[in-house]
Amino acid sequence: MRIGAGETAAARLRARLGHPVIDADGHIIETAPVFKPFFEDFVRDAGGGDLVQRFEAVGGMDFDETVLRPWSRLSERQRRDIWATRPSWWSLPAANTLDRATAHLPRLLYERLDDLGIDFAVLYGSRTLTTTAIKDDEVRQVACRALNAFNAEAYRDYADRMTPAAHIPMHTPEEAIAELDHAVGELGFKAVMINGLVHRPLGGGGSESDPDVPNWGSGSGERIDVLGLDSAHDYDPFWRRCVELRVVPASHTPGMGWGARRSVSNYMYNHIGSFAASMEAFCKALFIGGVTHRFPELAFGLLEGGVGWACTLYADIVSHWEKRNREAMRQLNPARIDTGFVMKLFSEYADGRFHAGVPGLAESFTKLEPEPPTLDEWAACGIERREDIRDGFVPAFYFGCEADDPSVAFAFDARANPMGAKLRAMFSSDLGHWDVPDMTGILPEAHELVAQGRIGDDAFRDFTFTNPVRFYTTLNPDFFEGTRVADRAREVVAAR
Repeated sequence: MRIGAGETAAARLRARLGHPVIDADGHIIETAPVFKPFFEDFVRDAGGGDLVQRFEAVGGMDFDETVLRPWSRLSERQRRDIWATRPSWWSLPAANTLDRATAHLPRLLYERLDDLGIDFAVLYGSRTLTTTAIKDDEVRQVACRALNAFNAEAYRDYADRMTPAAHIPMHTPEEAIAELDHAVGELGFKAVMINGLVHRPLGGGGSESDPDVPNWGSGSGERIDVLGLDSAHDYDPFWRRCVELRVVPASHTPGMGWGARRSVSNYMYNHIGSFAASMEAFCKALFIGGVTHRFPELAFGLLEGGVGWACTLYADIVSHWEKRNREAMRQLNPARIDTGFVMKLFSEYADGRFHAGVPGLAESFTKLEPEPPTLDEWAACGIERREDIRDGFVPAFYFGCEADDPSVAFAFDARANPMGAKLRAMFSSDLGHWDVPDMTGILPEAHELVAQGRIGDDAFRDFTFTNPVRFYTTLNPDFFEGTRVADRAREVVAAR
């Protein structure tokens, strides 16, 4: 079969759809022998030989060395002693050599997009996804800048069909803004990827000098900063800068290695649900912390975790607000208890140990807990009625869903979601990863939802075209100008 000839099932399906297909989350595979000399030269120019050594100390571009081999070198006893999380293995596709090479070579991917049934793709990293999480502050910032410089150069000539996302480290708002300004303002990036969670060392908790304060983080040594709530920093300046630069941030942060996803022996146990857990933590913090209320013009991409968790979160937010909003909380005030009636009932229904003469009985029903700072834990969200939840949640979040994800149907089911909401699921190929055995099968697999009657043609259009356009043009209506899908994207922008 000729490359780019459009002779695949995916190409034939695309021709029948009547609308473009936009890949909201495709993946490149970084080629270490190509990257390494560029990175080392960049790092050396930025900070000299010492910085190069520190870069190599955290793994440099030897990805196997930093991920799999340290775990492999440990004995079973050592793994259990430090509870070393089982990492991935054989995580890149190997059954199809053409597909593997496609994820490495920009020009080859460009020429094969028609064969994949994809009109335009936004591309994220694979091996470098954790660059934004490097603990060494200087190395992290320089590595992200080097990576962005490389990708800007490598994909510049293919901008009419695909664009890479810049890596933005989020350990502090200052470093995030600095790289955002550089990536967007100087390198010309239109899409940006942030780490939606930052692992920070615990800075307190129980101690010998204060034995009454429990050490809630005991055993982990770290806490997860979700950026929008209880954060170590005020990230509003960064969100504001995103608005000013007209870019919408997408989080692509994995959740392996924390919570219950820390099996020492089984990668599948650690991987299943890991992105969903990470995305839920970030999404919930943005909403309850009021970020989406303070920046209603902004939207957030939550990638690779599917959308099933989001349907549950949305419904949970609605039901929790209904039961514990500021007015409903008054119904829970212990002062409302009629202690006289309670004592009368205990007298009438005395039974064994249960009787009105129990010391302290009446007081136990009205004993007040320590007064909370506020009775309204939803104050930051600006919710006055339940519809405000729908109107604030739905347009703020877009969810990357892979072709084999049945939860896409849940997102579009207005009968099941409270107040008839349809969550904004986006088609994400995940090409370049182990879960894609054949790139030409991605679009047909996604279309099985239509063939099975789980969603209709209109929902499939929204999934594969309208929602990706909505997301990436939220602040930048010109995002797709100069691309193959420019005319059709303008129609979506105009309809908004």
